[in-house]
Amino acid sequence: MAESEQDPTEDAPGGDLETSESEDLQELLKNVKEHFDQEEKMQPESSAPIEIQLSSDRENATEKDSENDIEKDSTSTPEDTGQLTTESTVIQASPSIELGFEGLESISTAELSPIPSADVESHSVENEENTLDNDFGEQLKVEEQFDQDQPEVSAPTSNDVQLTSAPEMDSVSSSQNTGQDDLGAVSLEKDKQMRVASAPARLGPDDAFCDDVSFLQDICCGALVGPDYPMAECPPDPSLVNTAICDTVFEENTYIKQNSLNLVWTFGLNRETPVYALHIDNQRIILYASSHTAVMNNFSISRQHLLLGHCSPLSCIAVSGNRRWVATADQSPESLVIVWDTFSGIPVQTLFDCHPEGGVGAMAMTQDAKYLATVGTGTVQRVSIWDWTSENKGPLCSVDLSPAFGPQTCVLFNPEDNTELLSNNKTEVVFYSWKENQLEFASPILTDQTFNKIVGLYSQSVFHLIPSQVLTATSAGNLVIWDTAQTPQIQSDAVKSYKKKALKLVNLQNDSITVVTVSDSQPASRASEKTSYPSESTISAPQFVVRNFVITTVDATVAHVTGDGCKLQILLQEHSAALHAIACHPAQPLICMGSYCGLLKVWNYEKKKPICSRLFGTGNYIQCVTYNKEGSLLGVGLTDGCVYILDALSLNDECPEPFQYAKDAITQITFSHESSYLATVDSKTTVTVFMLREKNWVYLGRQNAHFKPIQTLMFGVYLDSNQPRLLSLGEDRFLVEYNLANSPEDDLLILSSDRIEQSAIPMCMAWYPPITKESFIVTANQQYKLKLYNATTKMCRKTVLSPTYGSPLRKMEILPFSSDSELKMGYLAYITDDKVGLQTLPLDGNPHKSCALICHGNTVSTIACSYDGSYIFTAGGDDCTVHMWKVDLKAHTAVTVLGGEDLIPFYGLLEGGRDGELFKEMENYFYYSQLRYQRIGSMETRGVSTHIPLQEIPFVMRALGFYPTEKEIEDMLNEVKFSKYVDTGKYVTDIDLGDFIKLFINHRPTFGMTVSELQHTFDVLGYENENEEKAVDLGELLQLLQNGGECMAEGEVAECLSTLLGLNPEGGSSELITFDAKSASVLLEQHLPQEITSELFVNEILGFPRVLSESPCVEEMTIPEAAST
Repeated sequence: MAESEQDPTEDAPGGDLETSESEDLQELLKNVKEHFDQEEKMQPESSAPIEIQLSSDRENATEKDSENDIEKDSTSTPEDTGQLTTESTVIQASPSIELGFEGLESISTAELSPIPSADVESHSVENEENTLDNDFGEQLKVEEQFDQDQPEVSAPTSNDVQLTSAPEMDSVSSSQNTGQDDLGAVSLEKDKQMRVASAPARLGPDDAFCDDVSFLQDICCGALVGPDYPMAECPPDPSLVNTAICDTVFEENTYIKQNSLNLVWTFGLNRETPVYALHIDNQRIILYASSHTAVMNNFSISRQHLLLGHCSPLSCIAVSGNRRWVATADQSPESLVIVWDTFSGIPVQTLFDCHPEGGVGAMAMTQDAKYLATVGTGTVQRVSIWDWTSENKGPLCSVDLSPAFGPQTCVLFNPEDNTELLSNNKTEVVFYSWKENQLEFASPILTDQTFNKIVGLYSQSVFHLIPSQVLTATSAGNLVIWDTAQTPQIQSDAVKSYKKKALKLVNLQNDSITVVTVSDSQPASRASEKTSYPSESTISAPQFVVRNFVITTVDATVAHVTGDGCKLQILLQEHSAALHAIACHPAQPLICMGSYCGLLKVWNYEKKKPICSRLFGTGNYIQCVTYNKEGSLLGVGLTDGCVYILDALSLNDECPEPFQYAKDAITQITFSHESSYLATVDSKTTVTVFMLREKNWVYLGRQNAHFKPIQTLMFGVYLDSNQPRLLSLGEDRFLVEYNLANSPEDDLLILSSDRIEQSAIPMCMAWYPPITKESFIVTANQQYKLKLYNATTKMCRKTVLSPTYGSPLRKMEILPFSSDSELKMGYLAYITDDKVGLQTLPLDGNPHKSCALICHGNTVSTIACSYDGSYIFTAGGDDCTVHMWKVDLKAHTAVTVLGGEDLIPFYGLLEGGRDGELFKEMENYFYYSQLRYQRIGSMETRGVSTHIPLQEIPFVMRALGFYPTEKEIEDMLNEVKFSKYVDTGKYVTDIDLGDFIKLFINHRPTFGMTVSELQHTFDVLGYENENEEKAVDLGELLQLLQNGGECMAEGEVAECLSTLLGLNPEGGSSELITFDAKSASVLLEQHLPQEITSELFVNEILGFPRVLSESPCVEEMTIPEAAST
C-alpha cells in the first residue's frame, strides 16, 4: 500500500486499523449480519433483497455513473455552492512565457484530465441508501465515495478513440464550504479537502478514500459474504498515480534509490526554458529545467523532486491547465518527449523519435492535457499533434512549414478550443486548425505600412479571452490584436478560424515587451476592499483580480510576485553564464561556485541555503577556485590571468591587489597541504607559484616545462619529510616535478621530468590513497587505461582497464576517507565527457567495480567531492548548472558482488567467455610455452606446472594477437616482478593462468586496432599515387622502421617481414631457429613492390581479413586482437 494511503488511517475514527485489522473485520462482519437480519424482518416478503454489486462491465458502469452525474447536477451546481467554473479560471500561457500564475490548483476543474493507463479496472456499485439504517449508512457512504474514485476507461476524443477516463468527482459536499481569498483563489476549509480538490477527479480521492482505504479493501475482499452476496475478487492495489495527492511527490522516501550515485539536488537552471508556477495549497512550487533534468522545487519546505529520463538538455516544457501533467522534450537524436504526473513524479508516457530531423524545438499542451503539439528544429520544420493518452505511436496529424516561415520558437493551444493553435518567431505568426487528422495553417502578413506604425519583432503570442482573438507582443512595445477574417459572402459557421488578420496595433510602452500572458477574468466583487492594487489606468474599467505569479529574467533570477501590494520575493538567483569553477570546503558542508558572469557564491549543500556571494563585475570571468586544507582561504583564478586570494568566510581579499603574472586564463589553481604555496596553470603550459612569507603572499617564479597543455597540477608530500612537492602532467606525456625548496625568487626550478607514456595521451592524475604500503600516483590516459606509478621512482607498477563509458576519463578525485580506521578499500570519482562515475579501489580491471551515469546533457566541466565523501558535485560548464550526487557505497558494493568473484568478471571480457575459443587457445599456448621453455627437442623428462616463466609472457601475448612494444613488455614484466616485493622482499619469477588472463585483458588495446587507424597512418606518412591511393615508398618504410619510435635493427626488420610474408619458417628466431638476414633481404626485394599502399600493407603483409569496399562500415571494422599469425 502506498505511503500516502497509510498515513491517514492512523487518525481514522474507527480506531487503529493497522493494529486491529482482523478484529475490525470480525466486528464488521458481525454488524453486517445483524443489520441484514433486522432488514429481513422489517421488509415485506415480496421485497427484493439489497444487492451490492462489484462489476467490471464498463458500459454498465458508464450508464450508472452518468445517471449519478445527472442526479448530482440536479441537486447542486457551481452557482449554488459558490464553486468557480473552469471558464473563469483558466490560465492561458505559451510554453515560452516566463510568467506563471498561482491559485488554479485549489479549484476543482469541470473538465477531467485524460489518463495514460488503460489497465485500471473499473468497479461500479449499486446501492439503495433509503433502505439502510444509520448504523450501516456511514459505511455505505464510504463505499459509495470509494466507487466514485474508481476510474472508468473512457476519455473524450475528437476522433472517437476509446481511452481511459473516470466519472467526475463531486468536489463540493455538505461537509465543506468554498470561499475565496483576497487574491480570488478558491480555498477549502479542510486541508485534506483542498488537496483532493486540487487534483483531477480521476486521480484525486476524497477523504473517505484516503482515510479508510484499508476498511474499504476489507469490504471489497469479501466482507459481504453469503448466499445472496457472492465473493468478489479483491481489486489490485491502486497505482501511485491514482492515489497520489498534490504533496505526495515531496514526501521523504517516495522512491527507493538504489544506485551507486543518486542525483539529489541541482543548482542552476536553463535560461532558455521557461519557469512555471505549480503553487498548490499556498506552497511556492516552481518547475524549471536544469540541464537534462526537470526540477520541481518546493521553496516552502526547501525540497526538490527531479524528473529524470532525458539524456540531452531539455529544450522545452509544457504544462496542463491544472498543472497536474507536465511534458518535457529535448533536441537529442532520439527527440524524446516524456509526460509526467506532478503529483507522484512518475512518467506516464514516453514518445520516441518525435522529430528525428533535429529534436523538439517547441511544445504545448492543451488545457485538459489531452493533446500535445510539437515543433521540430529541422530545416523544414514539422508541426505535429499528438494524442499521448492513446496507444497510437504516431501523431494524429502533421504539417511541414517552408523554410520561408523561419524557425518557429514557440507554440500554443487555444485554451477554449483544442483544435486551434498558433506558433511564432520574430517575424512570423502562424495560425493552425486541425480536424479529422488534417492540419491547416495560414500566416497573415503585417508590415509597418499596414497601420503606418513600426510593428517591431514578435516576442510571444497568446489567445485572448475572446476566443477568436490573439495577442502578440513586439519589440517596439506594441500589442498586435489578430482576429478571424470574415467577409459578408462567407457564413459565420464556414469561416476558417486559422485565417486571421491584424485588427489593431496598440502601443503599450516604449520598451520592448518580452513576455505576454493572459490571466482569468475573475470578477472584482470577489476581491477584498483592503487590497492595494495599483489604481492607475488609462481606460476606466471595473477592478479585477491580479493573481500571484512568477517571473524569470535573462540573468537566471526567479522571483515571486504577490499581486496584493506587488511584493517581490527572490526565489532563485543563479549563474547566468558558463560555470566551470567548483570547490568543496575541506571540513564543512560548503561548496563554492564561480562562473563567467563574475558571480562567486558559497552554498551550504546540506541546508540548501546560500552563505555568501561576491560579484567580481562584468568581464571578470571566473575559471577555477580552490580551498586550502584548513578551509580558511579561497583561491580564485580568472580568465584574464588574475589570481585572487580570499577569506573563505567573507570572500574579502587577503592581498591588497590580485596577482597578475599571466595574460591568459588561469585554468588550474591549488594550495599545498600546509598552505605555504599556491600554484596555478596559465596559457595551458606555464606553471606559476606563489609562496607565503611573513604572512604575506609573494611571487616565487614561473616555469614553462611542457610544450603541450597541462592536464593536472597537484601538490603532494615527500615520504621522508613534511615538505611539499609539486607535480604537473601534460599532454606531451611528461610528468614534471618542481624543486620548491631550492628555487630562488623569480626562478622556479625543475627537479625531474619523466616521459610516462609512449603513445597514449595522459588525461589526468591523482594521488593514490594509502590502501597499499607503497605510495602511488594514478593516471588515466586516452587509451582507456589506468596506471599506477611509484611516487618516488616514477616506474609504472600496474596497468588496468579503465571504465569504458563512451569517452576516456577526463578528471578524477579520490573520495575522502577516515584516517581513524584501517583503510583497505577506497573509491575514486571520475568524469568523462558527459558522465560521472565511481570506481572501487584497489584497481584490478574488474569492470563491475565501476559505474557511470549521465550527469549533464552536453558536457561536464569539472568534479569535486565533499569533505566526508558523501556527495559528488559536477559542473556542466555551458549549461550553467551544478549537480549534487549522493554516494551510496552499499549499493555500489552490491553491484560489484553481483558481478562475481575472482576470475568470473574477467572471463566475460574474453571473446566467447570461459567456454570460448580464445580461452581454449590461451590454455594451449600457456602449456605449449612450458614445452617451448624446456626446449622442444629435449629428450629429458618434462615438468608440467600451472605457471610459466616471465620471459615467456611476450611470446604468448603475440601468439594471442596482441603485439606489445618493448616499453609495454617492460611494464608488464615489472608489474609481475614487483607485485609482491613490498610484502615478501622477493621478486616474482613466474605467472599462473589466472594472473595471465588479467594481465592480457588489462594490457591489450581496449578496442583493438581499426582499419581507419591504419589508414590514418598512411594519410600522415604517405603520398597520393596515380590511382589516388595513399602509399609509402618501400625504402622510406624500411627507414622509418629502423629509425622511428622503438628502433629495429636491419636484421629484425628483415626477419619480421619475411615471416609475415611466409618466406621464413613460422616463429623464426623466437622458436630457436637460425635465421639468415642476407637471404631474407633478397627475398623481400623480390616479393615486395617499391610502393606500399595501405590495402597492401593490411591485407598482404599483416594478413588481416580483406575488407570488402562495398561494406557500409569499412572504417569502423576492428581487426581481431586474438588473430593468430
